[in-house]
Amino acid sequence: MKALITGGAGFVGSHLIDLLVESGYEIVVIDDLSTGKINNIKRHLSKKSVELIVGSAADENIMEPLIQKCDCIFHLAATVGVELILAEPMKTIHNMFDTTAVVMKFASRYRKKVLLTSTSEVYGKSADVPFLESGDRLEGPTTTHRWAYASVKALDEFLALAYSKIEDLPVSIVRLFNTVGPRQSANYGMVIPKMVRASLAGEELIVHGDGLQTRCFCHVQEAVMGIKLVMESDDCNGEVINIGSDEEISILSLANIIKEQTESKSNLRLVPYEEAFPDGGFEDMRRRVPSIAKAGSLVGWAPKISLRQIVADVVKQRQSINNID
Repeated sequence: MKALITGGAGFVGSHLIDLLVESGYEIVVIDDLSTGKINNIKRHLSKKSVELIVGSAADENIMEPLIQKCDCIFHLAATVGVELILAEPMKTIHNMFDTTAVVMKFASRYRKKVLLTSTSEVYGKSADVPFLESGDRLEGPTTTHRWAYASVKALDEFLALAYSKIEDLPVSIVRLFNTVGPRQSANYGMVIPKMVRASLAGEELIVHGDGLQTRCFCHVQEAVMGIKLVMESDDCNGEVINIGSDEEISILSLANIIKEQTESKSNLRLVPYEEAFPDGGFEDMRRRVPSIAKAGSLVGWAPKISLRQIVADVVKQRQSINNID
């Protein structure tokens, strides 16, 4: 099986490569290295089964022959992190939708199976927890830049599902919920690596708002196993599937776990949203918890790694590598 992975030098993509190499796949990676890193996949590049193409997945001249020669496409390329999304909203929109449009166009032309990675962001401000894949979405105003990411990823999903329905193309969509683990950069607002880095350095741990907002964190190794199982199952064609943990924790409690595991004396500081995001482009939600029953029923997937083990893995890598960002 020959797989094309867009954004494969990124955090999730690199762990997916680890898994697919172990499973005997041949892999072509395309990544523009804007947020991905060659170091993430360097150990695989000497293998005949892995090839890296440095370029944009929005470039039709590059993508058409790559898609023509592959058996399936894992479409992971996307803008990552709230901070980057707020800083570069136009780039966010073009980077995500343009690449998806190109992938779907040529996947349809050459009849290649596609797995699109989407995000829990598409649920927006919905309070209907746990989030069901069939549930309603509730997004904020277009004047709040944060919702651009959610809207574009939702449009990606609409496009992919249109190809599935109209062109009978085998397409599956995975909505990832706060995927975390080794190799994740702290540079784009990802809360666990950012707090671990600060805690190990003895710096303040910044918690936005009152810290009682809750999230669920899934180990990247379990997330990529879910992605692989969905790709390999025909029962998932035309389906949207949540992949994430349902172990819910407040951000304030998370900060205290990180302090405990790093044996840090760092202070915690609550920062109001209007101070952290003075341009008014950010809006948060109180809870984000997935229903993962569908993943269980379709492919038998369920997470087993606890939040404390996830934090321990991130701390261990941060301590062993002075600077992974």
